[in-house]
Amino acid sequence: MNIIVAGGGKVGSALVKQLSSEDNDIVLIDSNPQVLESTIEMYDIMAITGNCATMDVLKEAGVMEADLLIAATSTDEINLLSCLTAHAMNPRLETIARIRNPEYSDQTHEMKDTFGLSFMVNPDYQAASEIERLLKYPGSLNREYLSNGRFEIIEIKVDEKSLLNNVRLKDLNSVIGCSVLVCTVIREDRFFAPAGDFVIRAGDRVFVTAPIQSIALLLKNLKIVNKKVKKVVVCGGNRISYYLARRLQKTGISVSIIEKNYDRCLELAGLLPETNIIHGDATSQTLLRSEKIGQYDALITMTGMDELNMIISLYGTSNHVSQVITSIGHMYNTTIVNALNLGSVISPKELCSAQIVSYVRAIKNRDGAALSIHPFADGQAEAMEFLVDENTFNCAVPLKDIRLKKGILLAGIRHSSAKNGIITEIPNGNSSFQVGDIVIIVTSGSNVIYQLNEIFAA
Repeated sequence: MNIIVAGGGKVGSALVKQLSSEDNDIVLIDSNPQVLESTIEMYDIMAITGNCATMDVLKEAGVMEADLLIAATSTDEINLLSCLTAHAMNPRLETIARIRNPEYSDQTHEMKDTFGLSFMVNPDYQAASEIERLLKYPGSLNREYLSNGRFEIIEIKVDEKSLLNNVRLKDLNSVIGCSVLVCTVIREDRFFAPAGDFVIRAGDRVFVTAPIQSIALLLKNLKIVNKKVKKVVVCGGNRISYYLARRLQKTGISVSIIEKNYDRCLELAGLLPETNIIHGDATSQTLLRSEKIGQYDALITMTGMDELNMIISLYGTSNHVSQVITSIGHMYNTTIVNALNLGSVISPKELCSAQIVSYVRAIKNRDGAALSIHPFADGQAEAMEFLVDENTFNCAVPLKDIRLKKGILLAGIRHSSAKNGIITEIPNGNSSFQVGDIVIIVTSGSNVIYQLNEIFAA
């Protein structure tokens, strides 16, 4: 595909990295030549300096021949104007706009056709939704929800005292008392797609997939289910904090927000009358001590500076806060991040990028495209959902008789029938899928799958 990415910031750079690796022709527009220079040194793309909302710059970027424009600058108004202008120049063009301002959300949705928008993303709202899910189901570092919440992939960090330590995978289900599938293990930054003889060690990050009821039993049997979250403190009063507080209040969770900027405190107090807004520096140990940080059920750090978020999160874990969630804008060094006790780590940039990449793949392959794509394990693996249709190979064939490509794991099947309703299973050799089922596959990041039939070996 010919894709124009407008804006070379966090989201734009993440998109260029992913989309350029999937055989797309990328043109990046940014008003800062230094941003462009650093990006073109890393990726095989074209770059244009200028205002992405002007006809001249869009024409130079090849908008008339482009298939897609992704407007991801830091300014909502420029993103909207860029999509509007580009679509007027090329009516067949697909457009995606990043919209962050809450004031624009409803009206932009209602005026999608007016602005020529095909799709909108809000990384702040998306991050708030992800944090809410982590708070709602404590007990693991990170969770991905598949098949409308019927399957999950969770990350568990193994320590010396864990029941998982020194367990061989083929013995795992008997040790934990339920049926789950280990799809990926990260050990000292090395990625493993483990077989049955693989032995889990202390320090491993283990990614497990199973139906949701089995995940609940797993966490219970491993004794890592935390108490229900009732009281949350958020460090930083940005847009994510606003969206999160608004969502949590509807569930009865008490929220406090610590914000350094006094004017922003006043603004948040007006927007969130039921939230406790605290004016102060969240990096101040005196303030955190006076707020009795250890008495909160969860600490969420999103000051806008990664280093400060890490420091505050470390202080929270040292004060025995049950659940800590750290927002990281630049996942520049996963070795350092993973070595620190930061609790669950989320990256709004990566969440937004994954959502857009999923949409782009669907455009490239409208028939048989993945229903959803869920990157995990630091982006080294993906879980994908596909609907089995009449064109799918190997229907009704036992899995033991099917050869899959290397690096592909069939991790779950969701069966649907009028008689039995919806049944989920972790497949074994005797399992099979039928037309109308949904299958979940896990693949390494190096394998890009567009259609379900691409998972089968010749």
